[in-house]
Amino acid sequence: MKIGILAGEPSGDILGAGVLHKLREWHPDISISGIGGPLMIKEGCKSLFDMERLSVMGFVEPLKRLPELLKIRRALINHFLNDPPDVFIGIDSPDFNLGLELQLRKANIPVVHYVSPSVWAWRQKRIHKIAKATNLVLTVFPFEMDFYEKHAVPAHFVGHPLADTIPIISDKIAARKKLNLDLDATYIAILPGSRRNELKYMAELFIEAAKKCFQHQSTLKFITSAINENRAQEFKQICQQIAPDLPIEFFIRESSAVMTSADVVLVTSGTATFETMLYKRPMVIAYRVGPITFQIAKRLIKVPFIGLPNLLAKEKVVPEFIQNDATPDSLADALMDYLQHPEKMRRVEEKFTEMHHALRRDTNQEAAKAIHEIALRKNNNVSKDGKLSMGGRDR
Repeated sequence: MKIGILAGEPSGDILGAGVLHKLREWHPDISISGIGGPLMIKEGCKSLFDMERLSVMGFVEPLKRLPELLKIRRALINHFLNDPPDVFIGIDSPDFNLGLELQLRKANIPVVHYVSPSVWAWRQKRIHKIAKATNLVLTVFPFEMDFYEKHAVPAHFVGHPLADTIPIISDKIAARKKLNLDLDATYIAILPGSRRNELKYMAELFIEAAKKCFQHQSTLKFITSAINENRAQEFKQICQQIAPDLPIEFFIRESSAVMTSADVVLVTSGTATFETMLYKRPMVIAYRVGPITFQIAKRLIKVPFIGLPNLLAKEKVVPEFIQNDATPDSLADALMDYLQHPEKMRRVEEKFTEMHHALRRDTNQEAAKAIHEIALRKNNNVSKDGKLSMGGRDR
């Protein structure tokens, strides 16, 4: 079996690695190429470009990189047209992936898009392009299915692998021991994001908010985790400039342990808010982008919340602050409100536990099975009764 795949950021790398691991169990000699991060590469993906070259956000920022991004996409189209895979899997990154997927599907290469674009929230007319570019969309949140069913676009809810892998009860003491943290201290986790652009807009804001919390309560300690050494150094430099005396410890690729160790988390809106929810940690969500990007987004967004926990709950479970409302004072006040009112923290934890139970699925198996079926259809290897034939066994 031959797989084409593309993930544009670390969260996609996690999803891709889980699916590839399952597919390799069924086809040990599978051939995989495209773009992936370290986890996908470990599962046998030949990455044709550095995944980080695709990690851009907003409306304006990608325009500055447009020539490079278009060059990469053209190279990928040529690669897959010259050596067609049995199925192409585009993971998230819709602005890059959908254009690529459209060209591949026109060439009769089956396409699965894993992680629905936020088409239910904004730019809803994209549904027409999604319908043309994909054979199937795999959604990770249940509320997304309503939109696809309404527009008669094939979609399948597979859940999110983090809901399967993260335990219902997270062990704060074990996580602190792993990181050699004070077992009795009160910790606030500061998570500004994994992209360079996120650091640009969020890092200084988060450090200023942490400073104000520390002024309120001098016994507080702070922790953070970066995706790699470069991001860690960039964040450290900002911290040294703004708050050289802040008691903060930096870790690399330890976001899960940092979240679990924390009493409260300050986090940029995105996948990290979902992970924080699964670890049952009270959080304050913030989001800032460039002013032009914000003005465009404000006119397009059709949902009442930006944080995934609030969207999933369909109510404001945790505070969120956007653009000009995201100030050091507002973030610090919200963080301290949790610490000063333990009953609020307990209510959030109870709600998150309830939501976690509802989201649990064998996601990697579900996603791999759906992808495998699309690939087998191309090769006419689906039995007459519709069951999958994988290595001579129905699964």
